Amino acid sequence: MTLYSTQIRLEIMPSIKKLLVANRGEIALRIMRSAKEMGIKTVAVYSEADRLSPHVKFADEAICLGPPPSNQSYLLADKIIEACKELGVDAIHPGYGFLSENAGFSQKVSDAGIIFVGPSPESIEVMGSKLAAKQAVSKYDIPLVPGTEEAISDIAAAKSKAQEIGYPILIKASAGGGGKGMRIVESEAEFEEQMQRAVSEAQSAFGDGAVFIEKFITSPRHIEIQILGDQHGNIVYLFERECSIQRRHQKVIEEAPSAVVTPEMRKAMGEAAVGVAKACNYYGAGTVEFIVDDKLNFYFLEMNTRLQVEHPVTEMITGKDLVKEQIWVAEGKKLNFVQEDLKINGHSLEVRVYAEDPRNNFLPDIGKLITYKRPQGPGIRVDDGFEEGMDIPIYYDPMIAKLITHAESREAAIDRMLRAIEDYEITGIQTTLDFCRFALEHEAFVSGNFDTKFVERYFTPEVLDQKLSPEEEEMLAALAVEFFNAQKSKSTNKTTESNPSQSTSMWRNRLK
Repeated sequence: MTLYSTQIRLEIMPSIKKLLVANRGEIALRIMRSAKEMGIKTVAVYSEADRLSPHVKFADEAICLGPPPSNQSYLLADKIIEACKELGVDAIHPGYGFLSENAGFSQKVSDAGIIFVGPSPESIEVMGSKLAAKQAVSKYDIPLVPGTEEAISDIAAAKSKAQEIGYPILIKASAGGGGKGMRIVESEAEFEEQMQRAVSEAQSAFGDGAVFIEKFITSPRHIEIQILGDQHGNIVYLFERECSIQRRHQKVIEEAPSAVVTPEMRKAMGEAAVGVAKACNYYGAGTVEFIVDDKLNFYFLEMNTRLQVEHPVTEMITGKDLVKEQIWVAEGKKLNFVQEDLKINGHSLEVRVYAEDPRNNFLPDIGKLITYKRPQGPGIRVDDGFEEGMDIPIYYDPMIAKLITHAESREAAIDRMLRAIEDYEITGIQTTLDFCRFALEHEAFVSGNFDTKFVERYFTPEVLDQKLSPEEEEMLAALAVEFFNAQKSKSTNKTTESNPSQSTSMWRNRLK
């Protein structure tokens, strides 16, 4: 393990006056808005593909990093740091993705005399390895999924351990994420092949073929705890987020709080998450992820040492601006609240609006945003990084926006979200909005009785065609008026008049 030297400047930490956001799109814009409210000047970085993006226009200054591919732009750590020196930047906020969980980048930023708005390099490194993370938290009596405590490569030894744990088991890349380097093994007969595939995929994706084995939870829920710590040892948890609606092991719908977590379970999970943070001397905003079985037993999964995509739902139920809190912590300030001050206010949902086609296995659907009109109204928030007429680049994650609602209850938050989805106008590309509407209306989601296999169990492309789109419903209404007016002037048409179902069929045919 690489050792990093971290200098935590608490006594003479200066206020941040200029912040560079080493990211793009919605998260860059979201961070800049909070910084502006704090009186902090902002610097945007961008690739040639993002030259006209809203985050570039919003920033006080902007600098082009290079061509569109990430490894020629947003991943150029040295170039980003050099830009900070040229522009007199005090601090860097990495957002999520790209360099946000790169311990080496965090160390380089600190070595350059620039504040890194995030945790220490040591914390990032420990929690960046699932095995190192499990070893670190083992001292804090935190529930762990039964499995190996270290990387394993010997097939015979691995088979023996799998038998001891009991099938099905999961082979996971230690340095993995996003479902890469992960294989479910149902029986010993397929173990060797799946082991080789997992190692190969892990090596290819992360440059690290280390894998470990753990018991596979057959009906899992994915529930995570938001934590926040300062550089003085104070750590709080800001309750849970339910993130079980996923495709390809990646989240699509999140909510806070979870429909199944009791106050007692919430306290136990929150305290466990604080223990995880203490295990790596964590400060800043972070998320401790748990896997929860069908009996509501929870087990530590991993820690994300950055701001999460779904952080807005936590902000909505707690009233805390997590970006501002990150900046204050980075300046060396103490948290100005304690655990007892935090209360859950209502319910919040987030749906990720991806440029993907749910009818075609959620494959990216890149193109131009011909129409782009955001929903509005009380309790609705849209975090996005695009405008009407812009192209969705092929080089990055295809997320267009995050649509968030907040209401006094879960039922009201769902109703508000359904209305917001209805009001969201996007043409030119396919999006996940139709899928999200289907999921939110499904009995399993409404009842709270769902897990990470929701898509596998309930979704087929055909279900999206059983309901008219908003445009079709609007056209249908217009045709109904047209038909009604025609009937008034042609009262002699007895056939259609005596058979209302035939008229409905006529309208539908007009829509085809």
